[in-house]
Amino acid sequence: MTTQDPGARPGEALIRALPKVVLHDHLDGGLRPQTVLELADAAGHPLPATDAESLASWFRDAADSGTLVRYLETFEHTVAVMQTADHLARVAREAVLDLAADGVVYAEQRWAPEQHLAGGLSLVEAVEAVQAGIDDGIAAAAADGHLIRVGQLVTAMRHQDRWQEIAELAVDYQDDGVVGFDIAGPEAGFPPSRHLGIWRFLAEHDVPVTIHAGEADGLDSIGQAVHLGHADRLGHGARIIDDIAFLAGGDPNERGLSGDGHGGAADLGRLAHWVRDHQIPLELCPVSNLQTGAAESIAKHPITRLKELDFAVTLNTDNRLMSRTSMTHEMKLLVDEAAWTIDDLVDVTVTAAWGAFMHHDERRDLVEQVILPGFQKVEGALV
Repeated sequence: MTTQDPGARPGEALIRALPKVVLHDHLDGGLRPQTVLELADAAGHPLPATDAESLASWFRDAADSGTLVRYLETFEHTVAVMQTADHLARVAREAVLDLAADGVVYAEQRWAPEQHLAGGLSLVEAVEAVQAGIDDGIAAAAADGHLIRVGQLVTAMRHQDRWQEIAELAVDYQDDGVVGFDIAGPEAGFPPSRHLGIWRFLAEHDVPVTIHAGEADGLDSIGQAVHLGHADRLGHGARIIDDIAFLAGGDPNERGLSGDGHGGAADLGRLAHWVRDHQIPLELCPVSNLQTGAAESIAKHPITRLKELDFAVTLNTDNRLMSRTSMTHEMKLLVDEAAWTIDDLVDVTVTAAWGAFMHHDERRDLVEQVILPGFQKVEGALV
């Protein structure tokens, strides 16, 4: 899309007004701090802080350790307070409202139902509770003038080996709110090849797949995701940059290195070519990647170079609580620190819409009737 001023750099207020699409956002990573406090009190679960602001800071600081292992420890508290139908429904409802208030028009909420059974819920009851919350949130957002569409992505934890159960859950509820299947948790030692039959099962039932790969492990993790898991999208995928050689002594994160914006100074390996040739969407999460040590800075995050090399780049939040982030915040950081323009923002938003786990005609309507008009409205304020 070409704007009247392709170099225009919107401020925070205009960014907040933009329509947004988020494909990688964890339900158990996006709770409101006050909600964590209230649900923990009801559940009798001890927390490391007693007021909302202090608790929010604790989550951010604990997640800001530079390692994925320490980052994941923060989920012990959020998962602990999401063990009843009422609590799950409340968290889901508030997630929808918070995303809608940030301008998100389409979202996929991923979560692992197997982690929410300690209070006696079944997998089915857990999924239905989350869907009830999503439905309530959508209705409440609409009443406030914010239209949003939200689907569930059910996730199997790699190390728990309940992949088949969760895959069957995705199949059973694919017409009732569940839009796809994911695996998450420790990448190293728990590859997609661990349960090869699961991918055939999902394909036979037409369930879309995204796989966490290329965040905490290297290229082999990505290779297995796309070749064995037949992933429709890659959760994170930032490490695909390791399969690209940047020529003439160039910095792989320096914007405009190639001169033409299409990778003339880069030599792609076979896997990188495969991912780009097939336009497999990368669910990139800059702020989260800084916290886990997968990126050095926003300015040097692979998202900018991968976008310039024509990979199917999408922008996401990952865990809004742990990263104290939002789609507006992620976009503003890229504008301020990586010289992104309004054109860059519309590109990743449209790419995300076309990579959404819904039907082709629905994607087209989202792009043509919601996203492009919304961006054009904001662009008018930049002229």
